[in-house]
Amino acid sequence: MADIKRRALLVGAAAGSVITYLSPDGTSKSNKPHPAYQWQNIPPREMIRKRHFPNLQLNTHEGKKVLFYDDLIKDKKVIINFMFTTCAKACPLVTANLVKVQRMLQDRIGHDIHMYSITLDPGVDTPSQLQRYAAQHGIGSGWLFLTGKSADIELLRRSLGFVQRNPLRDADKTNHIGVIRFGTEASMRWAACPGLAPADWIATSILSEMDSPMKGALNENRI
Repeated sequence: MADIKRRALLVGAAAGSVITYLSPDGTSKSNKPHPAYQWQNIPPREMIRKRHFPNLQLNTHEGKKVLFYDDLIKDKKVIINFMFTTCAKACPLVTANLVKVQRMLQDRIGHDIHMYSITLDPGVDTPSQLQRYAAQHGIGSGWLFLTGKSADIELLRRSLGFVQRNPLRDADKTNHIGVIRFGTEASMRWAACPGLAPADWIATSILSEMDSPMKGALNENRI
């Protein structure tokens, strides 16, 4: 009989240990279920915007103030690259290559496709400096060169993914000028290609991405 009582006490103690626990200050607290977690209902497009498209104020080479997301990215098809006017090697070559791309897509640049080149050296590249650079390279309409505050440009560079894992390489701005990003903001479709690839290949890649139907979309011409 005594053995049965001891077992009953042990079972009761075990059950009690599930219900209560000691807090760090030694007081006993009830082990109640945690309230249901409340998650923010943020649309995927908005999450991407918050992470990759900060709505920073920039200045164009035409002397206008613009907001990066509201004025340049939202609902648009865009081509983006980074550069700086004193770059003596890759920047002039990439810019010349993009001039060829602009001419190949001339009926669309500035209409439904917009080109943006963002300086990595805003301390030197004022709007007037960028305007001279654009004129020297024969830049047509629909292509903006952009500058702004140094901290804002740095945030923009990182947000857009122009980043090197190695901190020493990341600190060298010449390591961020060789890639072109392009995409359609409304459909959240983005791609990239080398800035020194053949111009016709770059143009074809851009149109293939921007004009291709969404996967799963209905094909109106299908019988």
